[in-house]
Amino acid sequence: MNAPRLGIGIIGAGRVGAVLGAALRAEGHALTGAYAVSDASRARAAELLPGVPLLDVPALVERSEMLLLAVPDDQLAPLAAGIAATGMVPGGQLVAHTSGRYGTDVLAPLAAAGSATLALHPAMTFTGTRTDLARLIGCPMGITAAPELLPVAAALVVELGGDSVVIAEGDRPLYHAALAHSANHLTVLVDQAREALSRLGIEDPGAYLRPLLEAALEESLRRGAKALTGPVVRGDAGTVSAHLEALEDLDVTGAPGEHGDVADTYRALALAALSRARLPEDTRSRIRVLLQEQPPREDDA
Repeated sequence: MNAPRLGIGIIGAGRVGAVLGAALRAEGHALTGAYAVSDASRARAAELLPGVPLLDVPALVERSEMLLLAVPDDQLAPLAAGIAATGMVPGGQLVAHTSGRYGTDVLAPLAAAGSATLALHPAMTFTGTRTDLARLIGCPMGITAAPELLPVAAALVVELGGDSVVIAEGDRPLYHAALAHSANHLTVLVDQAREALSRLGIEDPGAYLRPLLEAALEESLRRGAKALTGPVVRGDAGTVSAHLEALEDLDVTGAPGEHGDVADTYRALALAALSRARLPEDTRSRIRVLLQEQPPREDDA
């Protein structure tokens, strides 16, 4: 038996909302409209949701059997409270949000007004293009809902092509922190490495790094800290010292547009690697001292 088709309103046609709207539309749901404010969001809606009218929030609430709230985290609570305050929410309307940080407590005003509330978060980085649709296939998606509504959330995940994982309300901040820490800070790390290699004249630093980083990522996903290699886990204090000198020089002599934060990041991550390394205590202490020493700043001279 097929799940009932819904009239769905997308509030927030950003990278996530437009892509999920397109995926749900492909499954036979009708999109009643989308709310898009910026020029980028309007262009994205035109590309991914052709023919879907751009409407204001009250019109979407009035027309839709389900609302998909895909707005920045800090806007979610005011949006939910604002919709509830209009008194327009019909009893039984389904409201889902896509925030990783929040469960369903943030939608409490809507639940009090009679809505069925869900949290549905794809563990994926979005570009806001059609490329993302293929990435939804097999994508883990963290869901939070009242027990009687978990099957509804899981069914939506199936329609999106993903695999649902139930996340408790109180666990959402740690859940989201783990994902943001890994994906966002990996991007920073790779950008810093690209910056350093560019300074050496390597024309395509991303291509140069790709084989190394793909192998390191695969091994770390499979083996965790056992996949660590390099001077810290080998106890090569002299190499660590040479790295710090080179990176501090990179930061001091950085070209316009470079961020000057590579040495600090190296120190922080090397200390984390050191805590996972099995080294004699004297070797560990020598490396820790190197990593904790801070070079004098120019304005302190």
